[in-house]
Amino acid sequence: MSAFSIILAHLTLLAYALVGGVFLAFSDFIMRALLLTSGRGGAEAMQRINREVFRWVFMTLFLGLAVVSVALGVYAVLRLDGPVAVLAGAAGLVYLLGCFGVTVLFNVPMNERLAWMDPARDAAGDYWTGTYLPRWDLLEHRPHDRLRRLGGVAASGAVAGRVSGGPHPPPPPMSGLDWQDWWGLCPNRQSGSGVIVRP
Repeated sequence: MSAFSIILAHLTLLAYALVGGVFLAFSDFIMRALLLTSGRGGAEAMQRINREVFRWVFMTLFLGLAVVSVALGVYAVLRLDGPVAVLAGAAGLVYLLGCFGVTVLFNVPMNERLAWMDPARDAAGDYWTGTYLPRWDLLEHRPHDRLRRLGGVAASGAVAGRVSGGPHPPPPPMSGLDWQDWWGLCPNRQSGSGVIVRP
């Protein structure tokens, strides 16, 4: 791999991990905290989160990685082969399906419906407690969210394997050196030099 490819792969790895960390935070404690809020405070808080998420940092990573994942898959098919191609292609596919696809298909429709509701009205409270939260429930109703969270981790792991698992050229042969020459490479006990000294 060229130096540019290595740097690009590490940046992609970091971006995958950052997006996966956001999904992990939601699954681990944010949604549980909103569930424990009294009244309709959780619905209002989620509405604000859904508005603030459009700030450029997260959306740039989230949308940009979808494009990068497509490019990574195409590059793996056209330019790579062997295990390296499998790892690179898997990274792009896992993110597209496990992170981007699940979010667009499952979470965005729920967020859009919630966004148009008045948290002070009973309809918002009923939707929040009766529909929204059960679909986010980690243990019983959220296999798609586990897939999304694991998607970021799996994509990171695939890229990490792509970086570290590429073919490494063998070291150049040390022709003309026998074991006596190797012994001679050790520092001379008498002179302290590192030159080859034949016994």
